[in-house]
Amino acid sequence: MSDRYAVVGNPIAHSRSPLIHAEFARQTGQNLVYEAILAPLDRFRQVVEAFRAGGGRGMSVTVPFKQEAWHLSNELSARALAAEAVNTLSFEAGVIVGDNTDGVGLTRDIAQNLHIELTGKRILLMGAGGAARGVILPLLELRPAALFIANRTPHKALELIGQFREYDAARVLGGGAYAELAGQQFDTVINATSASLGGELPALPPHLFAHGALAYDMMYGSETPFMAFAREQGAARVADGLGMLVEQAAEAFFIWRGVRPDTVPVLARLRALIAAS
Repeated sequence: MSDRYAVVGNPIAHSRSPLIHAEFARQTGQNLVYEAILAPLDRFRQVVEAFRAGGGRGMSVTVPFKQEAWHLSNELSARALAAEAVNTLSFEAGVIVGDNTDGVGLTRDIAQNLHIELTGKRILLMGAGGAARGVILPLLELRPAALFIANRTPHKALELIGQFREYDAARVLGGGAYAELAGQQFDTVINATSASLGGELPALPPHLFAHGALAYDMMYGSETPFMAFAREQGAARVADGLGMLVEQAAEAFFIWRGVRPDTVPVLARLRALIAAS
């Protein structure tokens, strides 16, 4: 029998994860099946337990259940513990192990696929929700010159800074409202807000992008208002989050199977599929 894995979320029909993991399994010769499961908003724990009881080996967790997955886990990786959010569950000998691969997915996409160095750079992270939580520690580990967290509700950005202060040995973290960005420039600007889902743009000031800057939107599949704004403002590179999606999935696959797949052909196939749709 094939080992069973799944992605769980609400909504979930749009998920590309089953295709990604099917490609990883084919490429590496792993005997597994990977499905998408829609969980009712008030029944996440029951859905996970039922899948686990039915022989499931692991689950990817997406919106809006990442913090619930954190509370459900019996053991947590260091990066999940810091983020207080889990996107990868492993079921091992009666124990639920939670991990968070979002941050490594982001940093690998930027470093390996976009060939951009983040060490010593000024980084702006927009948003203070689960998507932002998962990437702060991996970004800090790259030793940026500054990491500023901006959010529509400033106190949430400040709460995140307090949460990660113990990991901020170089004291590079700062944060607050979008209005505080006026007059500042950044080498990398990362949109981790949900604004793109609604076709909206956070209240960003002009002249935000330094010479040669990267604008990165975690959303993928189409040009977002943030990406359009970045192009108009002269960002040198503009990227969506499809590479992050593939790279975080590859990390989860490695956690589960002990094999690291080649992400390049999988990312190329996904881009072709999206372009044709």
